[in-house]
Amino acid sequence: MAKNCIEIEGLITRAEGSGNFRVELQNGHEILCTTSGKLKQNFIKLIPGDKVRVEISPYDLNRGRISRRLNDRKELAHTVYHKKPK
Repeated sequence: MAKNCIEIEGLITRAEGSGNFRVELQNGHEILCTTSGKLKQNFIKLIPGDKVRVEISPYDLNRGRISRRLNDRKELAHTVYHKKPK
C-alpha cells in the first residue's frame, strides 16, 4: 500500500481480460482496475459481482489497483454445498 493513495470499496461490473476489471465505486464512478501482485500470486479469482477494495492514485483517478476481495458473511451463508442424499 502506498502512502498517498485513496482506498475505496467498489463492485466489479465487468471483466476486461488480462487481469483488468471495470469497477463501480461507492460514489458512482466507474474506473479501470488491475489486480495486485498478491492476488495473482495466490490465485484469487475475481468475478463480476464481487466486492473489492481499490487503491487509487491521486494523480490518475481513472485507474486503480484491486488490493483485496471482500467477503460478505450473508452471501457466503447462501452458498452452502449440500451432499446428495443416498
